[in-house]
Amino acid sequence: MSDVADVLSAIAGVDVFLKDLFVGDDEHLKSALDRIDENGLPPASVSPSQGKFLYVLAKIANARNILEIGTLGGYSTIAMARAVGSNGHVITLEYEPKHAEIAKESIERAGLADIVDVRIGAALESLPKIKEEGLAPFDLVFIDADKENNVEYISWAVELSRPGAVVVVDNIIWNGAVLDEKSEDPNAIGARDALLALSADDRLETTVLQTVSWKGWDGFAVAVVK
Repeated sequence: MSDVADVLSAIAGVDVFLKDLFVGDDEHLKSALDRIDENGLPPASVSPSQGKFLYVLAKIANARNILEIGTLGGYSTIAMARAVGSNGHVITLEYEPKHAEIAKESIERAGLADIVDVRIGAALESLPKIKEEGLAPFDLVFIDADKENNVEYISWAVELSRPGAVVVVDNIIWNGAVLDEKSEDPNAIGARDALLALSADDRLETTVLQTVSWKGWDGFAVAVVK
C-alpha cells in the first residue's frame, strides 16, 4: 500500500512541477478553477497541463473556429479561446445554466467575452441549430460532456468540421474501465462506445493518448477529419 501511496504522491508532484514550468501562476485560469470550487461545481475540469495541451493543439491546427461540447466552469474554454486570437471564435455548449453563468463570468474576467459564445441547453438540441445558422465548419472540436452521448457528439463533430480539422474526446480510458465489456457504469460504457465508434469511422484518422495525473488514469482520443 505504501508503494501505491508513493506513486500517487510522485504523480501529484510531477503535475505541480509541469504546471509550474509550462502554465505558471495564471491569474485567470486559477480564478476559473477557484470559482468552480467555490460554487460547488464538479471537479471535472481538465488539469492545467491538459488545458495547455488543448491550447497548443489549437495552435498547431491554426484553429480560428472552435466548438466545445461541455463547458463546465470555462477552464478549457479560456485555454482554447486564447489560442484562436482576437479574430477567432469559440462556441461552447453547456447543459446546466448555473455552470454556464459561472463560465461566462470567468470568460469575461479573462477578457474573452467577445470571442466566446456560451450556449445553454442540451448539446444534441444546440448542434443542429449551429448547423442551421451556418456557423460551421470548425477547425477543432473538443468533446467533454455526458459520456452517454459520446457517439452522437462524435458524429456531429465530423459533420460540422472541415477536412483536416481536429476532434478531441476527453475521458476516453476511464481508469481502464473501457476494458470491461460488462460494465454497467454509463461513463465507462460511453467511453468504450466512443472508442469503438472512432475506430470504425472511416472519415477519421484517430489515436489515443493515455494520461496519468492527480485526476487518475484516463486519456484523450485525438482524431483528424479526412
